[in-house]
Amino acid sequence: MPYDDLRAFLNTLDTEGQLLRVTEEVLPEPDIAAAANAVTRWGDHAPALYFDNISGFTDARVAMNVHGSWANHALALGMPKDTGAREQVDEFIRRWEDFPVAPVLREDPPWAQNTREGDAVDIFQVLPLFRLNDGDGGFYIDKAAVVSRDPDDPEDSGKQNVGIYRIEVKGKRKLALQPVPMHDIAQHLRKAEERDEDLPVAIAVGNDPVISIVASTPLKYDENEYELAGALRGCPAPIAKAPLTGLPVPWGSEVVIEGVVERRKREIEGPFGEFTGHYSGGRKMPVLRVDRISYRTDPIFEHLYLGMPWTEIDYLIGPNTCAPLYQQLKSEFPEVQAVNATYTHGLVVIVSTEKRYGGFAKAVGTRVLSLPHGLGYAATVIVVDEDVDPFNLPQVMWALSTKMNPSGDLVRVPGQPIMELAPQPEHPGIMDKLVIDATTPVGRDRRGSYGNQVRDLPEMREWLAKLQRIAAGRTAPAQSQGAS
Repeated sequence: MPYDDLRAFLNTLDTEGQLLRVTEEVLPEPDIAAAANAVTRWGDHAPALYFDNISGFTDARVAMNVHGSWANHALALGMPKDTGAREQVDEFIRRWEDFPVAPVLREDPPWAQNTREGDAVDIFQVLPLFRLNDGDGGFYIDKAAVVSRDPDDPEDSGKQNVGIYRIEVKGKRKLALQPVPMHDIAQHLRKAEERDEDLPVAIAVGNDPVISIVASTPLKYDENEYELAGALRGCPAPIAKAPLTGLPVPWGSEVVIEGVVERRKREIEGPFGEFTGHYSGGRKMPVLRVDRISYRTDPIFEHLYLGMPWTEIDYLIGPNTCAPLYQQLKSEFPEVQAVNATYTHGLVVIVSTEKRYGGFAKAVGTRVLSLPHGLGYAATVIVVDEDVDPFNLPQVMWALSTKMNPSGDLVRVPGQPIMELAPQPEHPGIMDKLVIDATTPVGRDRRGSYGNQVRDLPEMREWLAKLQRIAAGRTAPAQSQGAS
């Protein structure tokens, strides 16, 4: 069954051995972030962390690394925890075929148990805030679902947006929000300011695991994230109406913060240790005034550690970046077989494709750069043959090593947009991008000698299945005794 709130998912993680409860007293800084940093080195089965004995806070509860492994991500989608990355991407794409599934409006959300309004609002009294990295310029909320609507067409639910953006807490009622220009909320804010209006927003903290996944999925401007959540869940996603703004928010959230992004108001925000593994500098960002905060009794603050990959965000935004890129490419190029955009939020994208004619792979690669996600993120695109698995890095490196000829297989596209958080551009927000054609030349291209490539033996697949059956049937060796 799908999860309607964070707590139900944490219970499943606990049952599956994927939740580690830290019961000893810890310091908010540096202990919690250091533990979340450390658990990312655990590997593909790293557990979530739960802290409820935090020095300086009364009855604080913090969950970290909730999506921070392929095991946890699989459980979030209702799949066995040993499901591999490629299989999760394939299942994500399969469920996408059911999109859209309209959400269902549900009464009595748990976050309505407690309320503060106006001058009584104090985020510091509701959330146990702490810094994630030593160089952070302040306290951040970095795994919340931010809900907004198109001011020019507020009744069109397709044009509403549910997205994850970093939010710096500037005061008890003041936040700084970073809307990357390629993101939908940036368009909403631009339209509101053109109308000389504030932009109403609702920020949901501590959500069911699928909401976090869809909120970080690069959908098209007029596609509804709650409708994708329904497709991934296999049933409608429950939502509720936020009392002050009227915006639809997840029903099972721990905390709902409502207010407005104040028109034409900017303040310095940052620096912050970002998903790129680098600090972003301080920049002037929009300011959000908080007018109401609603929260469950004893709310759980779900936070996300960011640093040198891989960290939780790389698992959270892996399959949900691959799937839309695959769907959008496949609709124009049926020859496309798979897309791997799991590396640093798709700054590198690997595409496997069949080819119709010479130059076809380069055409596929350059198309990636103009897709909704590619515009702001894809800096390098590697295109490989259909028999190369883009999720198998040794195969990708083999293709690069033996099929890429720098004299004709590198396509440099100058002056392309890139999000300002990317550290490599000489000038923030714009850079030259690169398409690498690592496919076998076809058509009139006669470079190299590729006529005698070794192919898999005809019996290989039969033996693969046989070996897997043998491995599944053998008895696991007993655990060795003593310390390792």
